Amino acid sequence: MFGLIGKMRAARGQRDVVMDVLRETTSALPGCLSYIIATDPADADAIWVTEVWTDQASHKASLQLPEVQAAIAKARPFIHGFEFQVETHPVGGFGLPPEKSD
Repeated sequence: MFGLIGKMRAARGQRDVVMDVLRETTSALPGCLSYIIATDPADADAIWVTEVWTDQASHKASLQLPEVQAAIAKARPFIHGFEFQVETHPVGGFGLPPEKSD
């Protein structure tokens, strides 16, 4: 599995707009096992996104989907920036399939 954990910053007061766009777009992404959007209780403009994919190729392919491209364009004016993104290697957990042995 392939995972990403990232923090983005919405323009002041626009966090809910960005989260709405993310929620509208994440209902049917091939290869996506989990896509969690979270607020930061200490930062009113921060959005945390935790993703788990079957593999890195599925994530990369999702970025080319027309609906994802449209969502990026729709959200871009309301995003102030991205603070960081970390790749992870999920090995399982509640809601995830067990990792396959290589």
